[in-house]
Amino acid sequence: MRISTITNWAYGFTVLLTGMSSAAFLFAARAAERERAAVEQNLAFDVVAEELAIGVEKLTDEARLYVVRGATRHLEAYRHEAGEVRRLDRALQRVRAIDAAPGERAAIAEAERNLGELSRIERSAVEAAAGGDRTLGQQTLFGPEHERAESAVVGALDHFRALSSARTDGEMRAAQRVNDAAGLVAKVMLGLTALLFLGVLYFILRRRISLPLTRMTGIVVRLARQDYDVEVPTDRRRDEIGDMTNAIQVFRENGLERERLEAERQADQNAKDCILQMTHRLQACVTREELAEVVACFAPQTFPDLAGRLYVLEEHRNALTLASSWLDPAHSPDTFAPTSCWGVRRGRTHANHGRSDEVACPHVADPLAPTLCVPLTAQGDTIGLLYFEERPELAPRHGTPRMFLDLMADNVALALANQRLRERLASLAERDGLTGLLNRRRLDEALRALKPGAPLACVMVDIDHFKRFNDQFGHDAGDAVMQHVAQILREGTESVGDAYRFGGEEFTLLLPGLNAMAARELAERLRAQVASAALAHHGRLLGRITISLGVAAAPADGPAAAVVRCADAALLQAKASGRDRTVLAAELKLPSEARRAS
Repeated sequence: MRISTITNWAYGFTVLLTGMSSAAFLFAARAAERERAAVEQNLAFDVVAEELAIGVEKLTDEARLYVVRGATRHLEAYRHEAGEVRRLDRALQRVRAIDAAPGERAAIAEAERNLGELSRIERSAVEAAAGGDRTLGQQTLFGPEHERAESAVVGALDHFRALSSARTDGEMRAAQRVNDAAGLVAKVMLGLTALLFLGVLYFILRRRISLPLTRMTGIVVRLARQDYDVEVPTDRRRDEIGDMTNAIQVFRENGLERERLEAERQADQNAKDCILQMTHRLQACVTREELAEVVACFAPQTFPDLAGRLYVLEEHRNALTLASSWLDPAHSPDTFAPTSCWGVRRGRTHANHGRSDEVACPHVADPLAPTLCVPLTAQGDTIGLLYFEERPELAPRHGTPRMFLDLMADNVALALANQRLRERLASLAERDGLTGLLNRRRLDEALRALKPGAPLACVMVDIDHFKRFNDQFGHDAGDAVMQHVAQILREGTESVGDAYRFGGEEFTLLLPGLNAMAARELAERLRAQVASAALAHHGRLLGRITISLGVAAAPADGPAAAVVRCADAALLQAKASGRDRTVLAAELKLPSEARRAS
């Protein structure tokens, strides 16, 4: 067979194979374009539905603010938001008429009906408030009918978005399958073409076809292995090779986009896992220190590009104090007043992106530092603050969406509120509700925990003639007397021991490390302080208040387990001897010792 014939046949086969390969790449490019079009359509649907849902929420907020406050600016804002909602509704109608599937159109129609009902309810409430009947307007906007209508609108929009996402996912998977099949066919065709070039037309098409195909083969193989870092050379020739290069470039760009989406999905999943693990551990925290340590552990894992701090509101100081920090934030102090944070003032997240036209929180040292303040609220009360600083040098390749900040804040706020509730419950279980002193159960536990042979002083205290206050001035006055004496006992023993309410008008003081004489001196100071303090109730002086005290010490007066009984016996002697005095348990032994001596 002549070489010219072989060349012609080879040329014919080359043209045929190249055309088939280019067609396959073009088909893959079109499939990729359909995939991208499906993604863009889904995003367009989602954006319109999301903006409509936000518009409905803003419209409801302005209507409620108007019927509650009656301010004209809220009425004007309501009318403005109503116009925005109508514009978004018309946009959604156009989407339904042009692009939406039957199920999506039905969901949009349902949203339109529910939106009309919600608008009718809000218009009637606003008109009632404008007519002077704000009570009717408030009942309408905060009533169950309005709540059902608003939930129906949001539910219909969510259903529409779910249907749109499901349809788009199906189209994307179908386009991906077509894309993969076309890519496989294209690679097979390229292999056959390369063999033909090397075996028959090496010298004819080497510079024009062979070398470019050799480069493209390596690129296609790397792309098939999902190595999207490979660079596709620019080829401006308007032939099959140029089309193939463009198709490979589109394939690479789509692969990079899929890789980015997968990385974002994985980052979202990692953030959810971190928040879930943090939530489980927060639920098991017993103390505030443990809670702060858990937050400091998981916050940088969830948001590696944000340094931050956890502040807890100290109610008795009216200040936000530092509980924990991570990644070395530099612009916020350890303690500041709640009014120094715009997020706490407004009860919502306050972001400062570091621009001069934004308002920074007063507690932030650098007004141009990008910061984020997320208040922690539970049952309508602010109990703390999550403070974040952007750290560009810490930013990962794929950042975590900031929508998880609110989720983290909700979990931390709930855990902090539960921890405070546990502290209050523990306080109620350990302390007397009237006087605030430790109760009898804590006294028994303290006695059982004493080490044998350790020095301990015990003082039993009784309010003299306590029944007189109840009978003459009423039980409220008696409670005031008991609280007054309890406060003096608590303050007087705060540095050396604990004060307990033994029962009725009797109190017990446990003073570890003191002997009988030191305890007696303390008892005398307390007795003098009670007797010298005048107390009035409802404008009436209650008269002189006195107490009787019995003092015992271990091991001088017996083992620690019996020291309360010894102090109680001394108290009985003090009351029998005329009250308003202190008696040592050791003095009760003197008469018996004298008889044994005689």
